[in-house]
Amino acid sequence: MELDELKGRWNQVLDYLLEHDRISWLAFFDARLASLDGTTLTLNFSDSEKFGGKHDFAKTRNPKHLARLHEAITAVLGFDLEVIEE
Repeated sequence: MELDELKGRWNQVLDYLLEHDRISWLAFFDARLASLDGTTLTLNFSDSEKFGGKHDFAKTRNPKHLARLHEAITAVLGFDLEVIEE
């Protein structure tokens, strides 16, 4: 899978995440897909710092949220991707 294809389907991943775990969705809804290198997806959250009311959820993201995102990616896309933050 290429990054552009993943970007085209990312809303499906987020919809799945929202349906199954709204708190995890909140932790990742504003993530930018920075790069896809083989099986490693890099997320960037710099957009959350652009607004007047900063909404950086970095401190609230935890392994459970990351596991839920991984579950959503696997369920929707059928790929096993490692997810890291920039």
